[in-house]
Formats: sequence, C-alpha cells, structure tokens
Amino acid sequence: MVAALARPGRMLAKQLLMIQFGAVTFLAAIMALAVNVDWGLSALVGGGIFVVANAVFALCAFMYSGARSAKKITVSFYTGEALKILITVALFTVAYVYMQVELVPLKLTYLLALGINIFAPVLFINNKK
Repeated sequence: MVAALARPGRMLAKQLLMIQFGAVTFLAAIMALAVNVDWGLSALVGGGIFVVANAVFALCAFMYSGARSAKKITVSFYTGEALKILITVALFTVAYVYMQVELVPLKLTYLLALGINIFAPVLFINNKK
C-alpha cells in the first residue's frame, strides 16, 4: 500500500527524465548536423550534466514512502538536493578542465533541460476530475 502511494510520483519523475533526455539528445543531434560535431558533443555533455544530476535527485527523493517514514523522506529529499548540486558542480568542473567543449551549446542545452524542469507542472497538468 505504501509503495502504491509513491508510484504516481515515481512515474512522473521517470517521464520527466525521459522528456529531458529526449530533448537533450534531439538538440545535440540538431547541433551536430547544423553546426559541427563539436557543438553536438558539447550540447550532449551540457544536457547530460543536468539529466544525470536530476536522476540522482529523483532516486533519492523517492527512496522512502509512507507517513511513518516522514523523517527519512525529508532527509533523503535534502540529501538528494545536496547531491544534485554537488554532482552538477563536479561534472561542470570536469567538463571545463578535462574536456575541450564549446561553451555556448554546453550552457544552452543545460538551460534547456533546466527549463523543461521548471515548466514540468505545465506538461503534466491533469484536467481529469
């Protein structure tokens, strides 16, 4: 019963991650074809940073469910958010220091994935009553 209560939230998180991954992949392919392969790879890296960090957050956020686990849920949620920020910083650092990336597509695709995350409630409005 408890796992059934968290199932809709997990499904929404999975759908959101798939939408973000699809949008990042599509934009990276378009940039690779329209500009050059370096732009496509940089776009893939930039969007991948956000999608990976968001996936870690989703795993942590839905680790526990149920009213008896309220403290565990809260700790897991904040731990997931902290990990998301740390992973984002670490992956951007790796991308800047160890990879030859173009900054425009890297940041543009990261912002696209972030925008999808911000406007997600509009994507998942359920008008059924």
